Amino acid sequence: MNSVISKEVKVLKLGRIKFKDAWKRQEEKFNSIIDTKINNRKTESNKKTKNYIITCTHPHVYTLGKSGNEKNLLIDDKEIERRNLEYYKINRGGDITYHGPGQLVIYPIIDLENFFTDIHKYLRYLEESIILTLKEYGIESGRVEGLTGVWVDYKKNNPKKICALGVKTSRWVTMHGLAFNICPELKYFKNIIPCGIENKEVTSLEKEFNRKVSLEEVEIKVIANLSKVFDFKIL
Repeated sequence: MNSVISKEVKVLKLGRIKFKDAWKRQEEKFNSIIDTKINNRKTESNKKTKNYIITCTHPHVYTLGKSGNEKNLLIDDKEIERRNLEYYKINRGGDITYHGPGQLVIYPIIDLENFFTDIHKYLRYLEESIILTLKEYGIESGRVEGLTGVWVDYKKNNPKKICALGVKTSRWVTMHGLAFNICPELKYFKNIIPCGIENKEVTSLEKEFNRKVSLEEVEIKVIANLSKVFDFKIL
């Protein structure tokens, strides 16, 4: 028997947290949802699966997706240690990215069977939530054909990425998610080829808006836009 549809999402605001600790929290919620789905099928139960959105920021860290190329990390292990950085190979899609202070990271851990079973649509909805948020600051943004994420100057020859995406799904349950540059130190992106895409600049909301922006304010707006786009109730 299938689970009862639940379009309610609990938001967990973790604040500043080490990547490995947030990853552990993700895995716990992710596995719990999958266990519920498996148990429903085995026992012909009809228990609702839960949905979560984790929001946080991380200390300086580089993460490489399962299909990524290590050559896109431009510094070696010794330099990573010397600069007090971290580096993880992880189980999401995509290539290499950077997380750090001033960047809003959002990890939706949701059962897509509560919404729709279409990974492409899921990624586009994540992007749309950021596009709507940027619009509230008067910043036009959009997609670049053949690439994931959200870009400003996306109609020009040199678009700039402002939000990166990388997800994992199993049994239609999602984890990992998006990294939205609010006011990070952009110099840290120079140590990588972001997302494995050469000759593409990275930017931030604060740089494009040309004034200070509260990460907490942006967090509220992004969650509201996720709720609007996915049509869920925030718990």
